[in-house]
Amino acid sequence: MTISQDILTQKAIALLKELISIPSFSGEEDKTGDAIEAFLQGFGIKTERQYHNIYAFNKYFDESKPTLLLNSHHDTVKPNSAYTKDPFYPHVEDGKLYGLGSNDAGGCLVSLLATFVHFYDKEGLSHNIIMAATAEEEDAGDKSLRGLLPILPKIDVAVVGEPTLMDLAIAEKGLVVFDAVVEGTPSHAAHPNDNNSIYNTIPVLQWFKDYRFEKISEALGEVKMTVTQINAGKQHNVVPAQVDLVVDVRVNDCYTNQEISDRLQREAPCKMTPRSLRLNSSCIDPNHALVKSGLALGRKTYGSPTLSDQAALSCQSVKLGPGDSTRSHSANEFIFVDEIEEGIDLYIKILSGFLQ
Repeated sequence: MTISQDILTQKAIALLKELISIPSFSGEEDKTGDAIEAFLQGFGIKTERQYHNIYAFNKYFDESKPTLLLNSHHDTVKPNSAYTKDPFYPHVEDGKLYGLGSNDAGGCLVSLLATFVHFYDKEGLSHNIIMAATAEEEDAGDKSLRGLLPILPKIDVAVVGEPTLMDLAIAEKGLVVFDAVVEGTPSHAAHPNDNNSIYNTIPVLQWFKDYRFEKISEALGEVKMTVTQINAGKQHNVVPAQVDLVVDVRVNDCYTNQEISDRLQREAPCKMTPRSLRLNSSCIDPNHALVKSGLALGRKTYGSPTLSDQAALSCQSVKLGPGDSTRSHSANEFIFVDEIEEGIDLYIKILSGFLQ
């Protein structure tokens, strides 16, 4: 199967337009899953399906070889109220392809699909390739990549398609969200109370503001801890028994989520309960051959503060894709058409350098 890169690019852009036109909110990706299956099957590629996760193996898959995973997602968030364009009407203006999910992560997904088609029937590759177009990334659902991984062969390294301007995110922060409780004595507001939970919260908030984790990552910097929500009281004349806080902790690759949880539950001046410990930080060795292949093409490396399906992976992984993450979840989302063209070209070149 010899298909020119120009034709692959044209078909990838056509697929992206089709995907934009189909609502695919997290958990509702059945029709975009159908479109992705049809795209791959149109090249004679056998596809597999688990829920709305579509995946395929390269033609000469060899269990004795290590395996490279190519992954991106086809679910989207819901369009925000600031949209002035139809989020489901894909159209190009001034070189920009507009539509919900165009940048996050449709451009990455179709570029990786085209790249997979390019390598599908190549013989003598150093790695097997699995292409996985997955669902429920935006809400980290159970039927996302996380749910697919247990039925896939062992993955040795992965490329996760998210908009990075085709620079290589060699590390990504993890996330632990805590529910925190500051306690006090409930009372009538008219009576003296030296144990007012709201006043007790003042030094607690200062503690969170001042607290520092000593290990600083070369790629990701410090762990960032932020109080993001506060809630207390129901009546003007009642001192509440407690103040509820939500604390967002972005974890660098120097700590596990369990270490962060244990430390804060031990040291924080209030009760701390983690909601989940599964969204771990991720990284790849800066000297990994995949990274070196990208550097040889003039791409840069950096550490990413935002989460992706990398959090589901236990292997080394790099986040890489066309588009700009600052456009994600924005009104009138778009991706430049030439970013997709460049993305396919660079994906193929980076993997060519790695898979030889």
